[in-house]
Amino acid sequence: MNNIKPLYLSVFATLVLAGCGAQKQVSETSTLAVISAPLNIKKVAPLKEIELKRWSHLDIVKDTIPGMSVDRAYAELLKNKKGVKVIVGIVDSGVDIEHEDLKSVVWTNPKEIPGNGIDDDNNGYVDDIHGWNFLGDITKENLEYERIIKNKNLADEVTYQAAKKFADKKIAEASGGKARMEGMLEMITAGDATLAKHFGKPAYSAEEVNAIVSQEPEVQKSKAAIQQMLSFGMPIAELKVAVQKELDDLNLLLKGDNLKKDYRKVLGDNPEDITDTKYGNNNVIGPDKDEALHGTHVAGIVAQSRDNSIGGDGVASNVEILTVRAVPDGDEYDKDIALGIRYAVDNGAKVINGSFGKSFSPHKQWVYDAIKYAEKKDVLIVHAAGNDAKDIDYNDNFPSDSDDKINEFADNMITIGALNFEYGDKVVADFSNIGKVNVDVFAPGVKIYATTPKDAYQYLQGTSMAAPNVAGVAALIRSYYPKLSASQVKHILMDSGVAITTDVVVGGNPKDSRSFAALSKSGKMVNAYNALLMAEKMSKK
Repeated sequence: MNNIKPLYLSVFATLVLAGCGAQKQVSETSTLAVISAPLNIKKVAPLKEIELKRWSHLDIVKDTIPGMSVDRAYAELLKNKKGVKVIVGIVDSGVDIEHEDLKSVVWTNPKEIPGNGIDDDNNGYVDDIHGWNFLGDITKENLEYERIIKNKNLADEVTYQAAKKFADKKIAEASGGKARMEGMLEMITAGDATLAKHFGKPAYSAEEVNAIVSQEPEVQKSKAAIQQMLSFGMPIAELKVAVQKELDDLNLLLKGDNLKKDYRKVLGDNPEDITDTKYGNNNVIGPDKDEALHGTHVAGIVAQSRDNSIGGDGVASNVEILTVRAVPDGDEYDKDIALGIRYAVDNGAKVINGSFGKSFSPHKQWVYDAIKYAEKKDVLIVHAAGNDAKDIDYNDNFPSDSDDKINEFADNMITIGALNFEYGDKVVADFSNIGKVNVDVFAPGVKIYATTPKDAYQYLQGTSMAAPNVAGVAALIRSYYPKLSASQVKHILMDSGVAITTDVVVGGNPKDSRSFAALSKSGKMVNAYNALLMAEKMSKK
């Protein structure tokens, strides 16, 4: 399942651097004036709207918010410096490259002549001006376990039986899920109708809801319900659509209709043949701009224009966004991901963000080979850890840079868990996957404000949002210190982070409290200020 999507409904519904020389460089950073987290610091007052919109850029010491100190890095470390342009590949659902806060940072292929119907750069992709769309007009797709059940030849017997067991579990859970979604939709609809009548208008703001002082029981009940819904940053109308979609998917599952459609057929390729590359098109937004919500938000976190008085600010300046559309509403194909990574690498990306993932990967070797290809070309891949509140040292989560969950076959991929904006024992997002071996570091991933299609902006959450926060910091390092390798940047991000030395709640379960240091390889949260200090030190070696 494409379980790295922003989490609309989940709350309701249920090291050292590589090489001897690098080790020496790490030890010498101990003299730097780095940021560290005070043990007893805690934000008491609720975040103001202006703080919430950019909390991932704020500073743990100055602002008492567990952000990445991005604003402080710009103010104190980058003010009089010039960096080189860095291309960041966004392998995702598509990006609204026409967005007011993104259009100035969109990558344009300098070797291609727009609209002439000719493959000018001879790379196999005609008129790939701003990237490539490996999905064509597809938006919906099956999940990988469904594809395996439909075609037993995709996997060995052990994997097939695992997929079948997974399907049986999903069906068993679907009835309860359907009831919850129906109850949630009923609550939203009733509460919305009551408040619309109370206000005498169909649309209202969160501030207006918070200000309600009516003593009528029905209005009080509706106020509480709608406050809960609005707290996730989604307008009520959009939340209704999201819940209905979830309900529709559950009905398809219960009826068995989820196994009946071949969505891939319209592309005309053979998804089991990695050499069959003549498919897709150059429409990197996709056939429906609204379906590009996830990718547009991810791109905005990395690179929405800074200091232009509209929307939010991206982490990285001096970057260009190269779009690879390869992640549908469903599970991505291994072939699309493998070819998408190679496409981004071949067109100059130095950082690739992958906010996607799944539990089954029939052609995982294709993706492994693409990761190794990126390593050979000195490209860093930033990957979201997943939103299942699982330990991925023991549960499959693809793609990965380790086939046995112990030994890495490449050193250019970094896997990111998600943080909450509340520093303290709840600092780890309740949905975030963990893993002392297979999660490398944590970063902000709850209520992140960024671009969405049609010149809109929205709060979304997920490890999908944590990954591009890190990709943005990686792009900063690669811009100002371009001689550092992808491997060095990966370990800078891990080793320079702010360590949390206290116990934290895991999976949103108050009874499950563990040391933060045990949840990832580094035991730290990414910090842009510290990372740039370390990069400066290393660049002089």
